[in-house]
Amino acid sequence: MNYKNTRTVARVSSDGNSLDQMIHGQDGQWEGLHKASLFEREADRLLDGLGPRFVDWWMQKPLPVDADLLPETVPGFKTPFRRCPPFTSSKLTDVELTYLRKLARPLPTHFVLGRNRKLQGLAAAILKLWEKCHIAKIALKCGSPNTDNKQMAFELKSLTGGVLLLRNKFLIILYRGKDFVPSEVAKVVAEREIELTRCQLEEEAERLKASETFSIADEHLLNSGTAGTLSEFHSIHSESTNLKKGKTEVQVRLEAEQARLEKELKDQGRKLFILKKKIDKSAKILEKLNNAARFSEQDLDVEIISEEERECLREMGLRTDSSLVLGRRGVYDGVIEGMHQHWKHREIVKVITMQKTFSQLVRTAKWLETESGGILVSIVKLKEGHAIIVYRGKNYKRPKLAAKNLLNKREALSRSLEIQRLGSLKFFASQREQAIRDLKCKLKTKRKIVVPTI
Repeated sequence: MNYKNTRTVARVSSDGNSLDQMIHGQDGQWEGLHKASLFEREADRLLDGLGPRFVDWWMQKPLPVDADLLPETVPGFKTPFRRCPPFTSSKLTDVELTYLRKLARPLPTHFVLGRNRKLQGLAAAILKLWEKCHIAKIALKCGSPNTDNKQMAFELKSLTGGVLLLRNKFLIILYRGKDFVPSEVAKVVAEREIELTRCQLEEEAERLKASETFSIADEHLLNSGTAGTLSEFHSIHSESTNLKKGKTEVQVRLEAEQARLEKELKDQGRKLFILKKKIDKSAKILEKLNNAARFSEQDLDVEIISEEERECLREMGLRTDSSLVLGRRGVYDGVIEGMHQHWKHREIVKVITMQKTFSQLVRTAKWLETESGGILVSIVKLKEGHAIIVYRGKNYKRPKLAAKNLLNKREALSRSLEIQRLGSLKFFASQREQAIRDLKCKLKTKRKIVVPTI
């Protein structure tokens, strides 16, 4: 509302009084420009009749009910009657808990609790509130000794039978539960059960009267005249209950353990299936990369060096300080280019590798010899790894083009990662298979155990 424009447009009312006199009262106090919103009016209507309001409320309106002014004890107070709808579990799932907490966030505060420790009056007010609202929101007063709010929250939960959604040093939020029944409905259900019990008793009395009119000579048949009566139903029901309770605790534990093992076996099988899918995918990628990197055709006219020359070249290679380090990427086009850069100024190149398996060392040395066109001198174990010494040859000529049959730097790194990933996946798959075998053995042992029934 634009008050300035209102003053300029309609300054005088129909009876001659100014607008300022209409807005201000006789004593000059401000009256009713502020009108409560629909949300506040509905919340006030919801809280009416629950108890006195807390006038020192420090947050937005409406004013909540002061729980400290509610009665500490309520004569005849009982935990409310509860009954869950058919085919419905009273337990809340994680999704439902999250939804209810989000739903409770914008709700107004219904009660404010401080020093009160006997909470029957508050529990009765919460039950009355739950007939209109599913959630009860209780704030804790600032400056009050609320160090025992955990005990208060669980006492409220036990008195009302609700579900505790949230508890911290500021708030306690309770949900009425799926099995909550309003007081009027609970009365109707109780009256209906009493009426059914009365009808059953009357029917049994009439059946007994009818059976007394017949003269039965056989005493055995006379004693068995309770067939089809309510007492027989109660006896059969109690016997079946006793039989169910008579199931030994060992048998119950055995069935629970079997169910747990079956569920775990199913989970392990699903995880193994996922691992095998990943192994197949990684193997296809690795095969594609290995097919892209292939050996070049070896020259049949290979230069031969004598043993004396080989020993001399080996000593020269070990004494040289410059070396070429072969990393996790293995042999790729950059390594061969680096060897040719070394051979530009010296005859010997020393390649340092961290590989430990002899077959891998021999394969890497042959690959370097073939792709570079040099002569393999020796493979020497050093302190920092293994040194592969390659001689460039007497008729060495630097190639003009780089090798096209090798992987580049990025593809070589991808191949290394895929090899590592494939090894890890196979290791975990073997662990899963071993776990599945153990679970099958345990499940077979549990199924062989037979517990005698009573």
